[in-house]
Amino acid sequence: MKLKNMFWVALVLAIPANVFAYGEGGSGTGICQKLHFDDFTPANHSEVAQHSGFSFFATGAIYPNGIKVTVRGQSVPVTVTAHKDGYKVTGKLPEIPSGGYAKVNIEARGVNQCEVTGGWLLKVNQ
Repeated sequence: MKLKNMFWVALVLAIPANVFAYGEGGSGTGICQKLHFDDFTPANHSEVAQHSGFSFFATGAIYPNGIKVTVRGQSVPVTVTAHKDGYKVTGKLPEIPSGGYAKVNIEARGVNQCEVTGGWLLKVNQ
């Protein structure tokens, strides 16, 4: 009988440990959902010339020095300025040798260290 009681005690102690190990991270809500990018200029799927300028707004609790932009794997230098409830980010497209489509990829880090990605697609003329 003593062995059976020890089994039940072990079971009762093991279940809460497994349940609490998962925390609240899987709900998809929280500050990471509040970080976003909008007002892309030029608009998605627009046709643009080589070295055209672009801009977008990063809103939410984002570190301004944590915003990184790449186009076709090339890092793009950007200027980040405070604007209303977030930051206005501006830059110029790099040389796209063959023209065609290029995605402007955005990565940003929030104040709570969550990472958010976004971007839009542009058609670049030769």
